[in-house]
Amino acid sequence: MKKILFLFLAFAVLSCNSDDENSSNSEDRNFHQDMRDFVIGISQKAKGVKPNFAVIPQNGIELVTENGEEGGAISHAYLNAIDGNGQEDLLFGYDNDDQATSTEDSNYLKGLLNVSKNNGKKILVTDYCSTPSKMVTSYQQNFAGGYISYAAPDRNLTVIPSGNPYNVNADVIANLSQAKNFLYLVNPVNFASKSAFINAVTATNYDAIIMDLFLNDEAFTASEINQLRNKANGGKRIVICYMSIGEVEDYRYYWENSWNASKPSWIVAENPDWTGNFKVKYWNADWQDIIFRGSDSYLDKILTADFDGVYLDIIDGFEYFE
Repeated sequence: MKKILFLFLAFAVLSCNSDDENSSNSEDRNFHQDMRDFVIGISQKAKGVKPNFAVIPQNGIELVTENGEEGGAISHAYLNAIDGNGQEDLLFGYDNDDQATSTEDSNYLKGLLNVSKNNGKKILVTDYCSTPSKMVTSYQQNFAGGYISYAAPDRNLTVIPSGNPYNVNADVIANLSQAKNFLYLVNPVNFASKSAFINAVTATNYDAIIMDLFLNDEAFTASEINQLRNKANGGKRIVICYMSIGEVEDYRYYWENSWNASKPSWIVAENPDWTGNFKVKYWNADWQDIIFRGSDSYLDKILTADFDGVYLDIIDGFEYFE
C-alpha cells in the first residue's frame, strides 16, 4: 500500500533525528545503507527458516546501486538478499491516479528496475489506473518491458478486478520467478470474514497474491494460507505477505497504548496522506526487534502462517530523512 512520501518543514523534526542507541547524529548516517542492512537482515532470518521465501522490497529502487544511480556500482549484497522489486506508478499514477506517469519519471525508474531485472530479479509493477484502455496499456507495456504487473483500479487496494488476470494460466506456481501476474489486495475491508476473503481469492486465477497477515485483527493461519494457494482453474499460486518497515502503523498489534500520549523517540512524524502511519527511524534497534529480530516478531508471525514471501513497503523511507 503506497504511503506517499512527504517533506516536513519543521527544522526541529529533522534536527532530532539522532538515536542515542544507534548513532550520535543522524547526519552521520548512510540512510541508503541502513535500509539495505534492514532488508538484508529480514532476508537472512526468513531464508534461514524457509530457504525459498521470497523477499520483495517495494519502491526505493535506488538501493540496487551503491550511489543510487542507474550506472552506479551494483549493490551485490542487497540484490543477493532479495528476489524481486515492487514498483508503484511506473506507467500510471505517479502524480495522480489514472493519469500517465511522465516519460522522464518512468524512464528513470525503468533504468534502475532493469538493473535488478538484469540481475535475475522479478519486477512487480503496480499502476494505479481505472480506465479500461489504460489498464490494457499498463499490462501490455509492462509485459513488453519484462515485468509482471497489476493495474489497480483503487489505490486503497480493496478490490479484485473482474475477469481473468493478464497472462492467465493453470500452472503450478512454486516460486516468484514463475509468476506471470499478481493481485495486490492488502486492504480486506470489503470482506466480513476470513472465509469470505478465502472464497473470493480462490475464485480467481492470479499466480501470486500480496495480502495482509490480518483480517479484523485476526491473523491468517497456515491452513488458511494453504487454501489461498488454490487457483480456480486447478493451478497453484504463491501467497505473499505485506509488511511496512519504513513506517509505524497505529492499528497494528505492536502499537502500545502509551504511545498515543508519548511516542518513543524513534517514531517521528505522521504521514499526512495516511492517517495513523508514522515515519520511523528504521535503523533503530527497538523497531527492528518488532519487525524481525525479536523472538515473536512480525516476521515470525508471517513465517508461522507459512506465507511464501514478504512484500516490504516504505523502502523509500530514506528519502524522508535525507
